[in-house]
Amino acid sequence: MSGWDDLYPFPMLPSWVPGAAAGIASLHLLQKLLFPYFWADLRYLLKVLMYGLRVEMYRLQGRIVTVLDQFVKLAEKQPHKPFLIYDGKVHTYRDVDRRSNRVAQVFLHHGVLKKGDTVALLMGNEPDFIHVWFGLAKLGCVVAFLNFNVRSRSLLHCVSSCEPKILVVGADLLGTLEEILPNLQKDVSIWIMTKDSTFPSVHTLLDKIEAASEDPVPVNRRSANNLKSSVLYIFTSGTTGLPKAAVISHMQVLKGAAGLWAFGATAEDIIYITLPLYHSAASLLGIGGCIELGATCVLKKKFSASQFWSDCKKYNVTVIQYIGELCRYLCSQPVKEGEKNHKVRLAVGNGVRNDVWREFLDRFGAVKICEFYGATEGNICFMNHTGKIGSVGRTNFFYKLFFPFDLIKYDFQKDEPIRNKHGWCEKVKKGEAGLLISKVNAKNPFFGYAGNKRHTEKKLLCEVFKKGDLYFNTGDLMVQDHENFLYFWDRIGDTFRWKGENVATTEVSDVIVMLDFIQEANVYGVSVPDHEGKAGMASLILKENTSLDLEQMYKQVVTYLPSYACPLFLRVQEKMEMTGTFKQQKFRLVDEGFNPSTITDPLYFLDNTKKAYVLLTKEVHEIILSGKMKL
Repeated sequence: MSGWDDLYPFPMLPSWVPGAAAGIASLHLLQKLLFPYFWADLRYLLKVLMYGLRVEMYRLQGRIVTVLDQFVKLAEKQPHKPFLIYDGKVHTYRDVDRRSNRVAQVFLHHGVLKKGDTVALLMGNEPDFIHVWFGLAKLGCVVAFLNFNVRSRSLLHCVSSCEPKILVVGADLLGTLEEILPNLQKDVSIWIMTKDSTFPSVHTLLDKIEAASEDPVPVNRRSANNLKSSVLYIFTSGTTGLPKAAVISHMQVLKGAAGLWAFGATAEDIIYITLPLYHSAASLLGIGGCIELGATCVLKKKFSASQFWSDCKKYNVTVIQYIGELCRYLCSQPVKEGEKNHKVRLAVGNGVRNDVWREFLDRFGAVKICEFYGATEGNICFMNHTGKIGSVGRTNFFYKLFFPFDLIKYDFQKDEPIRNKHGWCEKVKKGEAGLLISKVNAKNPFFGYAGNKRHTEKKLLCEVFKKGDLYFNTGDLMVQDHENFLYFWDRIGDTFRWKGENVATTEVSDVIVMLDFIQEANVYGVSVPDHEGKAGMASLILKENTSLDLEQMYKQVVTYLPSYACPLFLRVQEKMEMTGTFKQQKFRLVDEGFNPSTITDPLYFLDNTKKAYVLLTKEVHEIILSGKMKL
């Protein structure tokens, strides 16, 4: 027996251990096959719960801790750490805190503002945007971020809708101010970020800031009694109609600020913000996210595709933000040597196309794309924490418990949800596109829009599945696949009806941009006299040193699209008009239609009799209007 003991010096394992090990291995394999995202979902859900519990604990203790409160504490805790880097100049947490104190002191001594008053802010990306924002917030004011791309009538609408006591204008936007000054309400006090002024009855701010005290204003001026109280107005940059001022509460700011942390960013990260600060992605997710982490932000005046990666290398950027077509702009830049030699590890944003997503990863290296979904005014958010290409996020049973939502059937002709004979909405099946609606309750409220009760009511759906229920209508069509991944399909406003069928603009544009000579395609519907619905039209931007191949274009659309979805009209433009958040601008294009007498851009028409796209002349246009041409 001693021989066996020499061969096996360790005691024999009990007979049940191999069986247990095999069972555990089988369970692990089963989990991988049936629930491949279990652990990723669990980690994400625990993060969401942890953050919610932290906020709830503060509330139970009678403490309302806002993002501004967090910033002031960080200025005490890490005063010398860079908070902002702008044009190479470093602004520490203490610097920003003290300069925002100066802003607060100026308006405190001016004596016009009281807690809860609104101040409109018309400024571009610069440190003083944040100084003024924080300074006014320290006085307990609601700050309205105005889109500096909006001009004249639309800008006057924005100002009047939020009813501000004061309008603060940046030094580089005095031309915009001059346009609206004669028609601005007389009860709005105007302050400009300069030391002197040529405008009558306009106050200068820069000289007063430099002369003001750095002492903090009384804490009770900024203290919040309720997380649901308003703190910001952020205008939605819709592609049609006039902007609406979404009411943003302290709760929404806290949720937005947690986004970078939820995706795995840390205090050691350096975040690069090129998006406009008037937008929630830059202000809440970007600046708010930096504060939540205690991190550093590199702020850019405006996005530059040519300088993007050199800035990332220069400042050791580790996290970037994107929105809309920003990633495509980067991919369309000429290829340079060493494009993967950077420290960027996370890219957080929304709206990147599948083909651009893949190209971005291939070209710029192992950057984790953190796509998310969330409307500025909405009460629902999805986050793609697994990196699944094309998806805006995932859901599961537990997520829906905390954030109840549904995808319902939608009637595009009537532009309203479909209701059955009992008057209730119906849910779509997995794999089908449906209107995303999210339940409005105490935990997930909808705060609406400032100055327009009708717009607020219009975004709500009542009596959806049962009497008394209330849902927020996102206006977005989504698809949930069998693995519970969610995909953005289209905006209901951007979907048009033709030949009795619904045409999704993104589906058409995705097919067109597959052509190697197409840089970008903006698809929309145009009215044709004596025809129901809207005919498809595509505005095209050609790639550099290429020409429009009409034969290839025809072949592409008829091959990959249903006949009703093929654009009847093409318009070739030199530059695509965009909103301030890099979304395609459709309103003017829809309004201009397809008239060659008023449009100087080349126009083409899909002539089914010739099975080709032909030049849209005045004669062809007249034949179409007369009804002699079958569409």
